[in-house]
Amino acid sequence: MLSYIYPVTKTITSKYSGELEITWYNGKKHLNSQNANYSYGSLQRILKFGLEKINLTNFNSILILGMGGGSVIKTLREDFNYNNAIEAVELDSVVVDIAKTEFGIIENNLLKIHCMDAFQFVQTNTKKFDLIIVDLYIDLTVPSKFLDQEFWNQVLSSKSIKGTVLFNASVNASNEAKVDSLVNYLKSKVFQVDIYKKVNNTNTVIIARGL
Repeated sequence: MLSYIYPVTKTITSKYSGELEITWYNGKKHLNSQNANYSYGSLQRILKFGLEKINLTNFNSILILGMGGGSVIKTLREDFNYNNAIEAVELDSVVVDIAKTEFGIIENNLLKIHCMDAFQFVQTNTKKFDLIIVDLYIDLTVPSKFLDQEFWNQVLSSKSIKGTVLFNASVNASNEAKVDSLVNYLKSKVFQVDIYKKVNNTNTVIIARGL
């Protein structure tokens, strides 16, 4: 009940993300880094916005690159009634443990969690997924390697023939040219590319659909 009066917070240290905060606010639990929401706050609303633009009806498999606390998994299960297979990749073992202990994100026959680097995962992956959600951040920043064509070549290789990619991008002056180059690259691969700027007054959401 105190969380309805003022936020209640505990802090956990991660070697990748620094100080992470698990905060009860208005009766809901959030996972935040020093400057950004990682799960169950504004990030969840941004990804939900993107998912509302996608018809999940015929999707049998989803890959999440950047699981965080697992809010997008809960969104898929609870808001979209998605009950098929999900695989999630998260670099930080501390965050994987937080997802399990604080938010109830636990592996089962329909959820597999890979604790590893997303770049390494797509380099070695041999499966095809109908939807790939790319949500890779360190605090406020998308690491530059996840904007490079080498990474996206591997992402596209992991996508089914008519599959879709949903990218939650943080666009700023330092990476705007790279994001523009990525969009042009996706278009060159015969994708329909939809761009939604300032979603939730913050991020750009990019959706690439196979034609």
